[in-house]
Amino acid sequence: MPRVVAIIIVLLVFVYGLVDVIRTDGRYVRGISKPAWIVVMLVLPVLGAILWFFFGRPYGGRTAKQNTPVHPTAPDDDPDFLRNLDVRRRNQAEADRLKKLREELEEKERKLKGDPKSDDSDGSAA
Repeated sequence: MPRVVAIIIVLLVFVYGLVDVIRTDGRYVRGISKPAWIVVMLVLPVLGAILWFFFGRPYGGRTAKQNTPVHPTAPDDDPDFLRNLDVRRRNQAEADRLKKLREELEEKERKLKGDPKSDDSDGSAA
């Protein structure tokens, strides 16, 4: 009975390690390349699995699904886009406010200088 349990444990470690090697993105594999890790796992099942877990597995145990960047499906789902949109909206509102203040100041300066373009009349003589 203990022999059967040991064989099952060895088999589970080997299968788990092999599946982990296959699922891991090749860009994040440490040590040797991903195909070389698969060969090591097939040639030395238990030792290969142990070596994989200690020397080949990416830091944090990231697999292929966890390494792929998650992109929002639409711009309104992207927090960076929404944050930038809010900043742009505030900047545009501030620019509009400053433009209005500048126009009011220029209008008051023209009135003080007596510029005829600044009269509020419709252009008819009184």
